[in-house]
Amino acid sequence: MNSFELRNTELIKEFNRYVREHPKVADQIPNDALIVLQLEGDEAFNTWARQLVESRQGEARPLVVVKIKKLRPIRSRIRQLELEEASHRDIA
Repeated sequence: MNSFELRNTELIKEFNRYVREHPKVADQIPNDALIVLQLEGDEAFNTWARQLVESRQGEARPLVVVKIKKLRPIRSRIRQLELEEASHRDIA
């Protein structure tokens, strides 16, 4: 998987979370729509994503462009952890 595919996968997950939290957004998207994610400030990714959708243009489906303006930093879900020193043979 290349870096654009990884970014696209990450953005799809975030978009899905957003839609679950804001269900009215889903009402604006046709059921059979092709969705192209565009990330403000990342023209290389945006070009790649548009080309990916253009390769499927033969399909008679609506196209929805999702312009992502800002992303919050990813936060860890870890609530508590413990660190302990160990030697290499302790973990082998």
